[in-house]
Amino acid sequence: MPAETVSVTGWGRTAPTTARLIRPRTYEEAVTAVRDSGARGSIPRGLGRAYGDAAQNAGGAVLDMTGLDQIHAIDVAGGSVLCDAGVSLHHLMEVLLPLGWFVPVPPGTRYVTVGGAIGADIHGKNHHVSGSFSRHVVSLELLTADGTVRTVRPGTALFDATAGGMGLTGVILTATVRLQPVATTLMSVDTERATDLDDLMARLTATDHRYRYSVAWIDLLARGAATGRAVLTRGDHAPLAALPARARSAPLSFRPARLPAAPAYVPEGLLSRRTVGLFNELWYRRAPRARRGELQRLSAFFHPLDGVPHWNRVYGRGGFVQYQFVVGHGREETLRRIVDRIARRHCPSFLAVLKRFGDADPGWLSFPVPGWTLALDIPANLPGLGTFLDELDAEVAAAGGRVYLAKDSRLRPDLLAAMYPRLDDFRALRAELDPRGVFVSDLARRLTL
Repeated sequence: MPAETVSVTGWGRTAPTTARLIRPRTYEEAVTAVRDSGARGSIPRGLGRAYGDAAQNAGGAVLDMTGLDQIHAIDVAGGSVLCDAGVSLHHLMEVLLPLGWFVPVPPGTRYVTVGGAIGADIHGKNHHVSGSFSRHVVSLELLTADGTVRTVRPGTALFDATAGGMGLTGVILTATVRLQPVATTLMSVDTERATDLDDLMARLTATDHRYRYSVAWIDLLARGAATGRAVLTRGDHAPLAALPARARSAPLSFRPARLPAAPAYVPEGLLSRRTVGLFNELWYRRAPRARRGELQRLSAFFHPLDGVPHWNRVYGRGGFVQYQFVVGHGREETLRRIVDRIARRHCPSFLAVLKRFGDADPGWLSFPVPGWTLALDIPANLPGLGTFLDELDAEVAAAGGRVYLAKDSRLRPDLLAAMYPRLDDFRALRAELDPRGVFVSDLARRLTL
């Protein structure tokens, strides 16, 4: 099985490391790759959309699982699919939508593999209704450190360690996933403006239960009375009756738009406080004060950035940090304080979103807990960024919150236990299951997972 030495980085492009990249094409080759990992171990990798160092392994092996990408069975009547872990959500949508089914949890990009969706226990705009991805997994096949392939089901310790376990319990080979029925590939969308953070949270608290999908874009450069002003977008899958007559002949057609790729070279400083401030002002002003029932393409509602290949290049060679945290209900003052600090710090973030999480998921390292989650992108070369985010980490941890490991690239290990109470259980199971440390990543070394 061929291997090549390459530089590997996350989607944020902040901390590349060198590893042997191995591309198994069969389950047998995957077993061989794990058994031959070497002293520095190995980590599975999908389409590389983890923002930080979760799918990197300096000096070791990285297993590119995208070659295992077969859909084995679809239960059209019951609504489930059995597929390889290397299948992308994009491909699942291409195959399933014409049959009237949709993935149960769509994240912000459809270019995520099923294995990555489970390993990061991804969430989407519907967490307050549907939970995270692992809640919809019926079973999975896991290749563990001893070369054994185990069938793993919900309700077991190994499942709870694997869901959100960032690939550190083994290599997911296949998964059976329950699906969401849909009648069309259009969304019925309500959009409204919120004047500040308190107005936004009040609207979400009062009416979020009416919508399957909900997200708010926040202007994190707005200050004073406008701090936390936002555009709130919510919706559900449009029924056939809502479509105009011309669209009813092909209600399940799925043809995502695609724009030219971002250029390979982008001048440093393109996303400055000035340019992002202008963008934020225009984006907020052009949004309707209140609009109901607009029909949008599914791809435009869920994955607008997927239409621009390599959009992460716009941050320049220095890359960017994606910072996402959650604090529980009753901790709204912490959220207000952090939003105010970000605004006063003039962090040039134009991709900033706030969502409400529903019930916590069973994964020991799963990110969502009931409460409020804020995610933002920040150019990595912003002066003093590391110290500033360390301070936010401490504030989040003190409030009983946590940061998202799939997006992290710089959290200090001393805060991890406060954020993830089942951390010791995870470490103990890993030690029992993988005493030689076959599965390891740059993230695992940094955080002593």
